[in-house]
Amino acid sequence: MARRCELTGKGVMTGNNVSHALNRTRRRFLPNLCNVTLLSDSLGRSFRLKVCASALRTVEHRGGLDAFLLKASNENLSRRALLIKREVKAALSA
Repeated sequence: MARRCELTGKGVMTGNNVSHALNRTRRRFLPNLCNVTLLSDSLGRSFRLKVCASALRTVEHRGGLDAFLLKASNENLSRRALLIKREVKAALSA
């Protein structure tokens, strides 16, 4: 799988290393990805996701995986996260 956050869609960016003499060489800025296990309260089970550290802080701030997914837009979520979001919506509506 690509170096991309499954919850926010944050990925690799490119730029330049700039020396004191202003020589420029290309470089990559990699996101701070962590393999984490997040618990869904409404489904009662856990999910292993590849998430960046900033998204992990946001999940904790919003009150868990379920609240984060319900508020997140579908364009940023991965396929797996979209399936989890669909299951959470179905569990909360029932």
